[in-house]
Amino acid sequence: MIATQEKMVEVKVPLTYRDQCAHLLIPLNKCRQAELYLPWKCENERHSYEKCQYELLMERMLQMQKIKERASLNHSQSKGAAFPEPLLGWEFLHYA
Repeated sequence: MIATQEKMVEVKVPLTYRDQCAHLLIPLNKCRQAELYLPWKCENERHSYEKCQYELLMERMLQMQKIKERASLNHSQSKGAAFPEPLLGWEFLHYA
């Protein structure tokens, strides 16, 4: 279930938290308010929300890895494999 924009505005979800896991954040925040933010309460809701956030992070990391692999493949094909990798960071100081 995806939370609608109207629902997120209604329950005042901050913009930074309006992602694919917002539908889990809404009941978590309601539970937290009802239980006075006691840390041992709302464990199931918190676990579901944190699992969703973790899965989103892993998905983004996988997408970034694929983009980097594609870019390095394109780079090696266009320049040829005989060229060295470009220098990054402080490494260029050794050649000055």
